Amino acid sequence: MGRDKARLRLGRRTLLGHVRATAQQLGVSVRIIRRDLIPRCGPLGGVYAALKTTRAPRVIFLSCDMPFISATTIRRVAAESATHKRAIFFQSGRAVGFPFGLCRDSLATVKAQIRRREFSLQALARVLFAKRLRWPRGSASERLNVNTPEEYERARRHWSSTRGTKL
Repeated sequence: MGRDKARLRLGRRTLLGHVRATAQQLGVSVRIIRRDLIPRCGPLGGVYAALKTTRAPRVIFLSCDMPFISATTIRRVAAESATHKRAIFFQSGRAVGFPFGLCRDSLATVKAQIRRREFSLQALARVLFAKRLRWPRGSASERLNVNTPEEYERARRHWSSTRGTKL
């Protein structure tokens, strides 16, 4: 994108603001990882920082570039993570991604992945024997991920077409 995606605006809020507001609907503690403890290792840097600094037994990971994620989807990850006490990832096609849930004791595995320079969430899900959740039908807008100027424009059009209401 060439700039901080978290600060891009949709309506009155930033992308990060939308995700934070949705997560706060659940009444749980919400933390923002702004700096990776180990830089230049993709999403695993933020995952490592979160697991290293949390006291919670499980952490749900959300991405600031998915502004249309619903509280229902986040609740589903949290419930599955608590029930199965293992890694939980949403899957699109054959790939896993955000949102996902990890137990705090996954930290050693994340650290080992970083040491091996295996930075993908796919590899992490594989070594953690993660349970994979399928997205429900009709969830395409929730999965809208803003990584390019074109995707940002699509998100802006979607936001305008829903008149600024969350799905």
